[in-house]
Amino acid sequence: MPTLTSYVCGAFAHGKGELVPLLNPATEEVCAQASCGGLDAAAVLDHARLRGGPALRALTFAQRGELLGKLAATIADHRDELIETSVVNGGTTRGGAKFDIDGAAGTLQAYAELGKKLGEARELADGETVMIGRGAKLAGRHLYLSREGVAVFINAFNFPAWGFAEKAATALLAGAPVINKPATATAWTAARMAELLVAANVLPDGAFQQVLGTVTPLLERLGPQDMVAFTGSSGTGTTVRSLPALLRHGVRVNVEADSLNAAVMGPDVAPGSSAWQTLLRDVSREMTEKSGQKCTATRRVLVPQARVAEFLEELVDRVRAVKVGNPASRDVEVGPLATRQQMVDVHAGCARMRGVAEVACGEERPANLIDIAAGKGFFCGPTVFVARSDKAVEEAHRDEIFGPVTTAIPYSGSADDAVALVRRGGGMLVTSVYSEDREWGSGVAKAIAPWVGRVCMVDSKSEGITLPPGMVLPDLLHGGPGRAGGGEELGGLRGVQHYLARTAFEGPRAIVERLLG
Repeated sequence: MPTLTSYVCGAFAHGKGELVPLLNPATEEVCAQASCGGLDAAAVLDHARLRGGPALRALTFAQRGELLGKLAATIADHRDELIETSVVNGGTTRGGAKFDIDGAAGTLQAYAELGKKLGEARELADGETVMIGRGAKLAGRHLYLSREGVAVFINAFNFPAWGFAEKAATALLAGAPVINKPATATAWTAARMAELLVAANVLPDGAFQQVLGTVTPLLERLGPQDMVAFTGSSGTGTTVRSLPALLRHGVRVNVEADSLNAAVMGPDVAPGSSAWQTLLRDVSREMTEKSGQKCTATRRVLVPQARVAEFLEELVDRVRAVKVGNPASRDVEVGPLATRQQMVDVHAGCARMRGVAEVACGEERPANLIDIAAGKGFFCGPTVFVARSDKAVEEAHRDEIFGPVTTAIPYSGSADDAVALVRRGGGMLVTSVYSEDREWGSGVAKAIAPWVGRVCMVDSKSEGITLPPGMVLPDLLHGGPGRAGGGEELGGLRGVQHYLARTAFEGPRAIVERLLG
């Protein structure tokens, strides 16, 4: 049985606490154990600040981009073994594991190409030089430069590879050393990936470290130049944001949290049309891929009242055809939830919905699980609720059920009603609008935009080219306002800017204009 260790101060290190068992969520067997706790947090931070940071900042954007390209290649070269750890420890199907691993490599490669475009510079201009006062001698300019701190990542259990890569790609390109803290329950993939990245000997000493177990001792020692990127529940995100050390020192914190993402069917979408079929494809995929444990999964489907019966009939047929069981079986399309606690939480959420909403299909534990021993595994069957009453609609907007669950919400078909329902989500990562009427669709998209990080617009011309809304793209922002955490990751250069300091320079024009050479 493998024992997973942290990688700190240039070496793999065993923690001083008790070994934590990691389970296969399909069989409940122990598949690995993690050595956690007892690390010297001050030494870890010093190693990043004194060695990793200066080494990265000495490189140009193009040179940092080359490093990212090599990291991407390393992950791609070891794709199969990382998929296996994800299947065994994460409970993901091979398709879900590929989604995570390929997403990690693809994101790193995208930022490698951005580094190449940024070239031999080490700082970036923000806007043009502006003239100050009435004469032409005094000028001002804003520049982005590397911060002199460390970037600490707190990652969720569902994307141990991609979650790390989307943060690391932007931070490393900005010249910030990184310390990754993966969720312990599914840490095998992250631990194996760390071994591969270290063995590849790509990054400067101190540019990458990984800590298993609690990250609180690190957070309590962060200072004004440091940064934190968190992915997880809104409750934990609030706790992280509220730590006295982070508040006292003004530590920059980026949070990606809960999200009641929506899909909106326009009143013009006819059964059997391209937009209709794309919506069915997207909803069924987003609620079942990775067992619905995706921050971008579609939790609400807004359907015009006149189309509800037909839409539910086709959606239920698709969902019932999905095979649930052991993800190690090639036929299985939906595996278990990642942990027992996840199962308990999802079942509790379903129970609350059952008390007020109609159940179109689904059960907490499917009867015909594939290749699963009786009573074993942390499962929830793909479930579709229908919120026809005010109480049901209210319950659908209370908590995110983080599993293979979605809720259809009938609405009048008017743009105003659709917008009002989307806004009840309180802030989302992504919402998609399906309509052949471009005026109606664009009007809804703009009206919900302040509440959504990314809006996907789909019509008949999207067939064959549109990507599912759950696909996070390196060139577009990943984040959302309000309930979704108020953070921003990726978005091309925007993600890099989170890890840079923006400073205004003022002085004689000739001096100011020389800042960028």
